Formats: sequence, C-alpha cells, structure tokens
Amino acid sequence: MSQILGLKFRDYGQIYYFSSGPYVVKPGDHVLVKTDQGLGMAQVADIPGEPPKELPPDDIKPIYRLANEEDLETARDNETMAREAYRYCRECIRDRELDMKLVDVEVFHDRGKIIFYFTAPGRIDFRELVKDLVKNYHTRIELRQIGVRHETQMLGAIGNCGQTCCCRRFMRKFAPVTIKMAKEQNLFLNPAKISGMCGRLLCCLNFEQGNYDAFQRKCPKIGKRLDTTLGAVKILRTNLFRETVSVLTETGEEKELTLPEWQEISKGVQSPAQAETGAGPRAMAEDYLAFPPTGDMSPPTPEQTVKSAPPRHKNVPSRTDRPDPRGKRPPKKRFPPRKDDPAAANNRPAQEHRQGPRKPKTREGSE
Repeated sequence: MSQILGLKFRDYGQIYYFSSGPYVVKPGDHVLVKTDQGLGMAQVADIPGEPPKELPPDDIKPIYRLANEEDLETARDNETMAREAYRYCRECIRDRELDMKLVDVEVFHDRGKIIFYFTAPGRIDFRELVKDLVKNYHTRIELRQIGVRHETQMLGAIGNCGQTCCCRRFMRKFAPVTIKMAKEQNLFLNPAKISGMCGRLLCCLNFEQGNYDAFQRKCPKIGKRLDTTLGAVKILRTNLFRETVSVLTETGEEKELTLPEWQEISKGVQSPAQAETGAGPRAMAEDYLAFPPTGDMSPPTPEQTVKSAPPRHKNVPSRTDRPDPRGKRPPKKRFPPRKDDPAAANNRPAQEHRQGPRKPKTREGSE
C-alpha cells in the first residue's frame, strides 16, 4: 500500500511530500526522487497519514527508488566536493574584492548543478565569478542570494534562551513578526532583548501570539473607563500568566481581579431605565424596533418653521429684494467731479489728468 512521505533534501530544508509507491520505507531512510533540477537524494523525515489539505493530490509524485550503498557513497563524495567548492569560491571572492559573504554550497546528487548561497547588502555583479566557477567545475553554477534569517538557519546559532535557534532546529518556513506583538505581550522594547542572532525580531513572539489574542478577547481594553458594581473603574493592565485584570477605583485604590471576578462585577450593571423594565440594552433595542413610539414623528410643516424662526431685522433686505447673481448687474452710478478737483478746473477728464506726468515733490527752502 502506498504511503505519503515527508522528505527533506537538507537537514534544515523544507519538507516536500511524495508517495512511496511500491517501496516500503521508514523514517530516516534515504530515497532518490526526480525533480525539475535532476535526480536528488532525500531523507524521510515523517510519514503522515494524509497529505496537507492545501496540497493538491495531483502534485504528489512517487519516489524513484530506495538509495543503496553506492548512492550513499556518492552523497559523501558530494559533501567533500561542497567543502572544496566553498573554499575555492571564497578565494575567488577575495581576489575580485566582491562585497558578498558566502554562506553554504549545495551539490546535486548527479553533480548536474552546484548552488552557492551568499548574502550581500545590495546587488552584486558576479558574472566574472561565475565564469571562474564554471571553468573549474564544468557544470551548471547558480549563485543564490538569501536573507539574514536564512543565513542563521543554515549556519545555526545559540539563542537567548540557551538552546539552538528555532529556525535551525525545527522551523521550515518564516512567518512575519511585527513590533505590535512585542507590545501586546508587555515586553520591554529593547532591541537587544527582543531580537535574535540574525538581528530580526524573535520568531518565538509569533509562537505565543495566539495565546495572547485569546486572552485579550476575554479582557476589557486597557485605558477604558467602565461602570461596574464597584463604581466607575479604569482598566490599568492585564496579566496573562495570572489571568487577572488590574483596575483603579474612584477612591484611587488599585485592585487586581481574576477573570471570573471581573465578569461578575461587570455583567450586573444596568441603567435606571433598564432596571425598571428589567431588560438589557439589546432587549430594549429589540422592543423599540417591535413597538415604535406612537407619537407624531412627522417633520414640521413650513408654517410651523416660519412661526418658530426668529424675527428678521428691518434693515436687512429679504431674499426677494436682493439682486439675482445670475442676472445682469445694474449700471454703476457716475457722479459729477468735485469743484476742488484740478481736472475739472482745466476741463480735462480725470483719467487723462491722472495719466499725465507728475512733478517731483520738493521740500520748502530747498531752492
């Protein structure tokens, strides 16, 4: 009977799912599979009962065959070749003064391709480096740039907890981690405390976020002022490990309540209207929708609006007396010139007099 196998090509690599076909395998065995890159050797990491739900059944292909002693000897030779290629590539990088850091080298089982993993702060022109590698190994060469998290996963490191980093030990995919998670978990926002060996936020923040989200859904929002049987209180903080809520009462006393105690003092609060009817706010809303008020809820008539409007000032013209802005403007009134106007004395228009030259002003006694 065919089984679903979880295979990994490297110790820290991602798990891929294949079918065992007619072969009988157990965890830890080595098998050969055909991939898009060629023939490769993988190790059986897990034998799940069913494939993942997000994986279509057509994508599960059978393995090629079980690995024999000759295949295992070839795998050991490939590891020796990968170490030699690592040293040779570092010498080439040093000679060409390239701003890149070589992390690891992977040699395919049939030596049809060699992959060099490296990190760099930006784009690198490594065309001449590829020529040197192809000239030395006479096979396909691929230089793949990776991030700092994948670098730590390949090299391995000891975390702040004193154990091997999670990415090296069991993590196969990286989930996004945000600073909001550290705030919700009441951690000190010190980069040295919440960052891993790679310099990014700790992956374990994502592991515990689900518990904090479930706990916060049961607790009130921090900073809110709520009415309880103890009076108006302010929410100060919450504690996941003790499952408590700290509140500040009106008298300035700080109290720490468990979740059952908080639910007891908060669920029995009712307004005076609710106390008379004996119903909560939701029931009152349903009653309002089922039995709306019978009073006159129609809008006021124009006569009522005019009567209730304040009296208009006598000197302010009404809307009917004002000129229509869309119509033609009335002509401007022209007044006769004043008697003391010099333009009227010379019988010249005022506009012509203004356009004439002006005499410079002189101070008295200057001449």
